[in-house]
Amino acid sequence: MSTTREIDDAQSTEPTLLGLEVQLADGAVHKIDAAAGYSAMELMRAAGLPIKAECGGSGVCATCHCRVPLEWADRLPAPANDEIDKLDEIPSADDRSRLSCQIQMTDALDGLVLELQPDSLDDRDGRYLDAAE
Repeated sequence: MSTTREIDDAQSTEPTLLGLEVQLADGAVHKIDAAAGYSAMELMRAAGLPIKAECGGSGVCATCHCRVPLEWADRLPAPANDEIDKLDEIPSADDRSRLSCQIQMTDALDGLVLELQPDSLDDRDGRYLDAAE
């Protein structure tokens, strides 16, 4: 015979939330609850961060450019050739650059830190880039 607690435990299938930290050009740091299987870009957008992400995550626009701190670089899967080609179109891209739409959150990336780059900020009201200058 099952107890109520055993039944409640069996029915509790809520996903474990992961952490994603996003740093903006103005120095602001945003800590976002993340779920495995979503891209970092989707999570930034859902949290209301000012990311352009003009193609919606299909990897064809390079407007979700971020930098990955060195301590996280080896934990991410290598970028695919298509992502590398897009990054080559960004003058300010370097070895730490990635497209956030191509970074899928996993349990191994819990606590991931990304630096959203000024070229990917949707800064129509001038709040972010003006503060960084």
